[in-house]
Amino acid sequence: MLAGSTGKHIALAGRLGSGPALGPKYAVSFAEGAECGADKRFRPPQPGNAAQSAASSLHLPGRGGLKIEGTSAQAACCMDMSTPPAAPPQGLALVEQWLALARTGQWPLPQVMDAASRLQAAGAAEAAALLYQTWVDATPTPLRYVACFNWGAILGEMRRHPEAEGVYRMALALAPDFAQARLNLGHQLEHQGRETEALDEWRLVYEDENPNGLGTDPLSLRLHAFNNAARLLEQQKRYDEAEALMRRSLELDPRQSDVAQHYVHIRQKQCAWPVYQTFGEITHNHLLMSTSLLGMLDESDDPALQLLTAQRFVHEKVVKVTEPPMHKGKKREGKIKIGYLSGDLCMHAVGLLTAELYELHDHDKYEIHAFCWSREDGSQLRARILAGMDQHHSLHGVSERRAAEMIAEAGIDVLVDLQGLTSGARPGILAYRPAPVQVGYLGLPATSALPGVDWILADRFVMTPEVLPYHTEKPIYLPHCYQVSDRKRVANPAPSRTEAGLPEDGFVFCAFNNNHKMSEEVWRCWMRILRQVPNSVLWLLADNPFAQENLTRVAAEEGITPERLVFAPRAQPADYLARFTLADLFLDTFPYNAGTTASDCLWMGTPILTRSGRTYISRMAGSLLTAVGLPDLVTTTIQEYEQRAVQIGNQPARSASYKRYLAEHGHSSPLFDIPTMVRDIEHEFEKLALEARAKA
Repeated sequence: MLAGSTGKHIALAGRLGSGPALGPKYAVSFAEGAECGADKRFRPPQPGNAAQSAASSLHLPGRGGLKIEGTSAQAACCMDMSTPPAAPPQGLALVEQWLALARTGQWPLPQVMDAASRLQAAGAAEAAALLYQTWVDATPTPLRYVACFNWGAILGEMRRHPEAEGVYRMALALAPDFAQARLNLGHQLEHQGRETEALDEWRLVYEDENPNGLGTDPLSLRLHAFNNAARLLEQQKRYDEAEALMRRSLELDPRQSDVAQHYVHIRQKQCAWPVYQTFGEITHNHLLMSTSLLGMLDESDDPALQLLTAQRFVHEKVVKVTEPPMHKGKKREGKIKIGYLSGDLCMHAVGLLTAELYELHDHDKYEIHAFCWSREDGSQLRARILAGMDQHHSLHGVSERRAAEMIAEAGIDVLVDLQGLTSGARPGILAYRPAPVQVGYLGLPATSALPGVDWILADRFVMTPEVLPYHTEKPIYLPHCYQVSDRKRVANPAPSRTEAGLPEDGFVFCAFNNNHKMSEEVWRCWMRILRQVPNSVLWLLADNPFAQENLTRVAAEEGITPERLVFAPRAQPADYLARFTLADLFLDTFPYNAGTTASDCLWMGTPILTRSGRTYISRMAGSLLTAVGLPDLVTTTIQEYEQRAVQIGNQPARSASYKRYLAEHGHSSPLFDIPTMVRDIEHEFEKLALEARAKA
């Protein structure tokens, strides 16, 4: 796994890059950040002397770990830091005893590490760090670098990153070839925003063919360095460098499915086709089986592949809960309580779509709760979302079990998961089943395969009878369209076409979906459309220079010159909305349709041409077009899609007619009748909640 910031694994972890301009980000298998010693600290077996007896009086569980005998170290198991027991009253006196032993300069390191481990298990990290500091200051021994490493790991866990940096540098001064200290030094530098320095430290490890570490083979150290550097480069959008390091990592160990997963998606973000570019021992099948759910939504309209990908993620990453559902045994009465579970209730596509939903709920009849770990971005949108809630429960720093307990204690009847398997998701909360009714909505327009989610909000267009066997969730069908939106969204005045870099004359196609949604088949289709519509241009999102270069190169292969491709930078929401009015026709992607972007486009009065397939995600824009009253802009084959685009492009009056219709009727259509949509949602939730109460 790729790793890098929170200190949970020795493996490498990462986050999918920036995601769509206003769309969701999808979680992949990489864990979120990991340091090389945060949980794999060097630890001895329990000592067998007076210090051991004193330690055992704390009634703390013993901790295995790295055995230090002389100058050798052997790996063993990790310490469980999840819920440490509280230290009893005599703990303070014991700490003083241990500090006195540390000041003698004679206390054996294995006993120091055991004592520090016990202090950490008791929640006394400060005392554990002080113990190491005291011992290092007083003890002249060649093993001081080991103690420094453990000391630095404790400081890192306490988020005292500058101090941890200094201690790791002390360890390296004592043992310059100590690769694990260099890896963790890189993490501390990254935490402080010194990313170039972090990359330099990791480079020293991965370019060393035989790095030296304690209790770890050289290959794992190099992979940790390769993968963390790749993760950070990907976050910096240095996609070409990140991809190169992923390839080198996979050449060393092709079994790393998490790295293969990021390799696939980073090629999607660069529009580097074919996406499944094989090399060495990496086969097409290996890449396919390693593809993340987001990657599969981009690549395939096969609902079976999407289901299998989601099931693999759940099997590998989601906690297995065998205990009874947490909602059992609690009587629910009075107002029906609806809880929204999300880390995206802020300036994010989910927040932008749902702000009015919370406001329009009947607060006299329903009690609305937010259970969220969203970033506090200071935006007006964030404040507005929270104002629409009756109660807000912050889940920052709260374990998944405790979060589930909070939801159960609040007596939530219907828990709406707005995240699914998207980036930052916490599906383990749902696995405990804290609410009797748990529903997936918006964040993941596909099956999540989560055992704790029994329902999904949909409409009969996005979820046809043929696709139901490939969803673990049962549909809650809304009458017109699955997607709520915000009628209060604000657009700035539109610039002129010249100001936007567009020709004043000629037909303007636009495609503002994120680059990773663009498949080679669709892109070459768009180029054929441009060839057949004279003086037309395609207006695109310039997400990264690598995608722009690749798209321009393939366009040239299709006979399209660069000046017919207009790349726009990302913009603030109000400016982004204004852009739509300058375009004549929005060309949708397939199989990953526009969702939030489609809503914005139609709200601003610009028609969309889409292709609908078999899956929920490939039918989103078709649902919106049907609800707004323009079903003739929904096609079902690539040939029909191309033909319809050429017809409209060569008949500008037809596009103008669509725009006139949207200006006159769009906002009053069922698509934007949000009050009715909210009543429909409440009706379905109430029915399910009352059924659950009757069975309790």
